[in-house]
Amino acid sequence: MSRPLLICDCDEVLLHMVRHFRVWLRERHDLRWSVMEGGDFGRAINRADGEPVPPEEIWPLLDQFFPAEMERQTLVPGAGEALTALARHADIVVLTNLGDHCREHRIDQLARHGIRHRVETNHGGKGGPVAALIAEYAPTVTVFVDDLAVHHQSVAKHAPEVHRLHLVAEPDLAPHIPPAPYAHARIDDWAAALAWIEARFAAGVPAPHMEKTA
Repeated sequence: MSRPLLICDCDEVLLHMVRHFRVWLRERHDLRWSVMEGGDFGRAINRADGEPVPPEEIWPLLDQFFPAEMERQTLVPGAGEALTALARHADIVVLTNLGDHCREHRIDQLARHGIRHRVETNHGGKGGPVAALIAEYAPTVTVFVDDLAVHHQSVAKHAPEVHRLHLVAEPDLAPHIPPAPYAHARIDDWAAALAWIEARFAAGVPAPHMEKTA
């Protein structure tokens, strides 16, 4: 029998990442983290003299952090409790944009925090993988939760029937990230997010059409 489906991102949704990545950058590379306006990693990291680190050097830094430093990451308050409540009557998939070589590390990492659900790694937009998961599960209704606007746009294009919740769990980051235009709601704490998701599941109807064109 079909159940509701929650497809949820991990970093800055279930686990804090930026706060720990920032500390690691300073400790290991003497690099400084500045305000990440709009969620743009490409302009967030500077050398000690204030010179920005070019984007092509940032992704290798992330590749160093994942998976070697993943143990630094801490659970977002309320995330574990929310997933436990939702899992009583819904299927849950964690869809995370990490290299495939990090998948087992992410599974183990989440399990250490008491989160034991299917994990899928991904590259690029999440709309295609979300559509594939819907085809596999045939859920009664689907909710997608992510901190990045680009993924809400991708899901709006490939699976417009999905309810899309924009959630940025890092308090130092959230004020600098505007609401995602292709998300149906923006909520940055899990207590309120849980209520919103539960309401979508209880209604059991597809997401409303949005005027924007993805």
